[in-house]
Amino acid sequence: MRRWSTFILFSICFAVSFSLMSGCSSRTSGFDVNIKVDRIWDSEKHCAFTSLTEFDGRYYVAFREAGSHIFETDGTARGQIRVLQSRNGRKWKSVACLSKEGYDLRDPSLSVTPDGRLLVSMGGSVYVDKKLVGRDPMYSESRDGCSFSAPEPIEIVSDIATGEDWLWKIDWNGDTGYGVVYSSLEDTSDPDNKTIVFLVKTTDGIHYEDVAKIDVPGFPNEASVHFLSDGRMLMLLRQEKLDKQGIWGVSEPPYTDWKLNKIGFQLGGPNFIALNDSTIVAGSRSYLIPGSYKTMLLKGGLDGRFEQIAVLPSGGDTSYPGFLVVGDELWVSYYSSHATPKAAVYLARIPLASL
Repeated sequence: MRRWSTFILFSICFAVSFSLMSGCSSRTSGFDVNIKVDRIWDSEKHCAFTSLTEFDGRYYVAFREAGSHIFETDGTARGQIRVLQSRNGRKWKSVACLSKEGYDLRDPSLSVTPDGRLLVSMGGSVYVDKKLVGRDPMYSESRDGCSFSAPEPIEIVSDIATGEDWLWKIDWNGDTGYGVVYSSLEDTSDPDNKTIVFLVKTTDGIHYEDVAKIDVPGFPNEASVHFLSDGRMLMLLRQEKLDKQGIWGVSEPPYTDWKLNKIGFQLGGPNFIALNDSTIVAGSRSYLIPGSYKTMLLKGGLDGRFEQIAVLPSGGDTSYPGFLVVGDELWVSYYSSHATPKAAVYLARIPLASL
């Protein structure tokens, strides 16, 4: 594993240059953001789709580790979920590598349950001859942050689910956890509407039930949800067809009625954090330069209007950030293939004062 920091200078047209220095400064649309970035994990494997949390005084990053973005050289897909642990965010060690025979595990989501378990929610895909034939959401859990249970299926009791279901990221509001499921539609003549999305809830992170269907056309899928102090739920949703614009949503309890707005640009691996009840920092893959993908950070408000504030050192296969406030810093995990033969995992630290 190699650790490094880098310095970023880029203009409003999003040109980016890098040099090896101890600090970073990034200026876009009037923002001046200081960033320090470390590469915290690389290997001969493709490492992707990160999640970040704190549990019992230690920090955790989870991600998929496999031969490539999907398939191995023999045509199979058998991703594993690796979990890293750190006391200070600088030195990291692997505490788990989760796998399940016959499944490609990916898109892990770390969260802490109300009864004090570190929960790893993840997708489980089944491929035959490189064709996706099944999806089963999975979970693993740990009481001590060191020993993790073997991945087992999550149960979704739903009138909406199709059996081809993907539970993405989970967030907790008091004793209840929430997440968005996207389900594949088998019988559809419209190529632009192959999925439906709906909100589910849980009290244990294992058993889920419907809350509401969210009416979004255009192949909706990956979605992150988080909460404000007054209980309102926020959602950032990826849309892959039609105009491909990301969707921003706000809802009050019981989260059955949603105010949805298009944000004006495409998302890939979206996530966000509410720094307070009016300031949102989001992260996503940037598609602004065709064929030159980056991981970008954005700042916005509850109206769903976002401005880019930084481009992290990244390129190629990249994105899927995790967010965590640690002291006076915002930490951002993400992955990128810009500097290594296979995609590696990075951790950026940003002073809250610069946001």
